[in-house]
Amino acid sequence: MKVGNSVNKKLEGDGMMKKFLAALMIMVMALLTAACGGAGDAPKEAAKGGSDGGAKLDRSKYFVTVLTGPTSGIYFPIGGAFSKVVGALGYKTSATATGATVENINAIMSGQGELAIAMSDSVIQAIEANGAFQGKKPATDLRVMMGLWPNVCQLVTTSDSGITKFSDLKGKKVGVGAPNSGVEINARMMYEAAGMSYKDSKVDYLSYGEAIDQMKNGQCDAAFVTSGLGNATIKELGTTKKIVFVPIEGDQLKKLMTKYPYYIEWKIPKDVYGTDKDTTTAAVMNVMLVAKSLPDEVVYDLVKGFYDAKGLEVIGGSHATAKKEIKLDTALRGIKGTKMVLHPGAAKFYAEKGIK
Repeated sequence: MKVGNSVNKKLEGDGMMKKFLAALMIMVMALLTAACGGAGDAPKEAAKGGSDGGAKLDRSKYFVTVLTGPTSGIYFPIGGAFSKVVGALGYKTSATATGATVENINAIMSGQGELAIAMSDSVIQAIEANGAFQGKKPATDLRVMMGLWPNVCQLVTTSDSGITKFSDLKGKKVGVGAPNSGVEINARMMYEAAGMSYKDSKVDYLSYGEAIDQMKNGQCDAAFVTSGLGNATIKELGTTKKIVFVPIEGDQLKKLMTKYPYYIEWKIPKDVYGTDKDTTTAAVMNVMLVAKSLPDEVVYDLVKGFYDAKGLEVIGGSHATAKKEIKLDTALRGIKGTKMVLHPGAAKFYAEKGIK
């Protein structure tokens, strides 16, 4: 009996030990599973996009063409810098010189590029099918990636032209930009806000580079230059002529901003071009358009790359305006409150950064 009790007690003890070991094994397996699950989350997060591209984003499969502007303008070097960042991230890329805004909008809509710099006023006109896009189908598929820098309306002349105010353009030869270009659209609106029309001047549809070349030898009296400040073509004119800017101010500016709310008041500081005084004028924001068809994870990845320290350094190194104006805290300047629509990949990035 005693022997039987001893055996029974031993068996009971062995059973308890087995139960204990089994429970211990379950706990260990649970901990290992949790640990593996946590480690497995990292590549999933990376695959969503980012500066490292993620495990599932094969950047080499994508070719990203950046549409810029004329080689004489600010779009070209800054667009080229964006292309450099795209290439550094591991995408195939090229930067293409174009006729700027309107051509870029049409190219994005027809699938001839993935990224394109454009003026926000023209983008809205394309969406609404008015202005330069009158009679065309509304461009509701246009998508925006980020705000860039203000395009300042610089109505430039020289001291020997006798032009000091907008009404002095009457009877003068004026370069208003290539037909339906962003520059020419601005010029047309400013004439309208001043109560004038092209009939009041001898307008010539010259790009501002061509118009300024003619100003050097007295064949043109004034030129509209819608560009970032520090435009190289204007600076070159200043090496042979005394530059004067015609102000856009007072009632003209109020009427312009009331009818076209994407315009904002701006200043051309005298130290930018060595003029005698600061000049009040108008400005519109430039934005980076992105093809709607580009996958969300690619757009997210590109935006993240543009705004990291290395990306901003490359972009800022292309032009003083880019260095001063392109930054994360002004990313949606000129976009929010308008009819422009963010690409979902860009919207996701800004939401994660707390930018609404």
